[in-house]
Amino acid sequence: MVKAGIEAMNVFAGTAFLDVEKLAAYRDLDRTRFDNLMMRQKSVALPYEDPITFAVNAAKPIIDSLTPEEKNRIEMVITCTESAFDFGKSMSTYCHDLLGLNRNCRLFEVKNACFSGVAGLQNAINFVLAQVSPGAKALVIATDISRFILEEGGNAFKMEWAFAEPSGGAGAVAMLVSETPYVFQVDAGANGSYGYEVMDTCRPSTDSEAGDSDLSLLSYLDCAENAFLEYQKRVRGADYANTFGYLAYHTPFGGMVKGAHRNMMRKYARGFSPGDIEADFKRRFGPGITYCQRVGNIMGATAMMALASTIDNGDFGTPQRVGVFSYGSGCCSEFFSGVVNKEGQERIRQSRIRQHLDNRYELTMDEYENLLRGSKAVRFGTRNVVLDTDFVPQARKAHGRPVLFLKEIKEYRRIYEWIS
Repeated sequence: MVKAGIEAMNVFAGTAFLDVEKLAAYRDLDRTRFDNLMMRQKSVALPYEDPITFAVNAAKPIIDSLTPEEKNRIEMVITCTESAFDFGKSMSTYCHDLLGLNRNCRLFEVKNACFSGVAGLQNAINFVLAQVSPGAKALVIATDISRFILEEGGNAFKMEWAFAEPSGGAGAVAMLVSETPYVFQVDAGANGSYGYEVMDTCRPSTDSEAGDSDLSLLSYLDCAENAFLEYQKRVRGADYANTFGYLAYHTPFGGMVKGAHRNMMRKYARGFSPGDIEADFKRRFGPGITYCQRVGNIMGATAMMALASTIDNGDFGTPQRVGVFSYGSGCCSEFFSGVVNKEGQERIRQSRIRQHLDNRYELTMDEYENLLRGSKAVRFGTRNVVLDTDFVPQARKAHGRPVLFLKEIKEYRRIYEWIS
């Protein structure tokens, strides 16, 4: 039987971050509510960083590690995002070009709020399992940006927005999907989907979000439960408490994941005290939320970042089954699983994700405030602009290696350059 899953995986979370504790103090947020977010840092997109720069910087180390023959077997590039800057042109075309991939390749983009990354991954997995082109690979890149804009004289910092701000991040996860799943071998057919129409969170305009945070939480909890129950119908003997060595959930903020886990354990695991449930959360979810707490919610890429974090920080001395849950507002969700072994962890660690996060430049609050105001330069639909890549030069040089940045927009066409 043909195997399928993730052959290689990498996370790129930009060049700058903000200490969320300092942000909370600066905004004078209620400490009890803030602590429930379980956030430490958030990646912040600079004016010359966009979904393409995040995507390509995540994917390039994977592509560079391939032989010419392996690279030419990439027959599909899927970008997964809710941060696209064009209604028609897929960002996959930019990624395909900047990564130097062959032209016999299917290029497209998928959208469904934070579910997009898993939607793209499952599309690629089914392409491999179908064996319509034996040996072919697919490159899936989930890339998203939370970018808040200060309006002069406006009431930008109302409480609903103020508590979304600390958890909104920026970043991308790139995954090479093939029939040699060194990193994560998917359990074929072990999926539970659950979705319906709900107006919990949406983006009705290009630079803002709208919705009901309480409804979003309830919808997330509902989907986390029912997607797993559908998985359980398809996988005989599946048990929430015992089947999975680790669990990697879409993580808007850690407190939401913790609430979902507590709900599931109370309903579907017997004999667990509150202390037992807390210990189980730390053991099975702790590795996965580690990087989410340092990057923030990167929407379509968040569930896959949680998976990468799980593999990087878990104990895989013996193979472990990992349960993955993805949720996208609106809504669609899926629970699926796969197996990770020691080789998978070793390959993830070669990407040095933790080191990348450590190397980001920490923005001051003044720099962050200036950035919010300056982001008007790259609003959706910008026709012409030259970006100042000397803005926060310390961030530009943070990684000590060439990083792709947006140089200019000229008659809507985006021009990029590699800067050391």
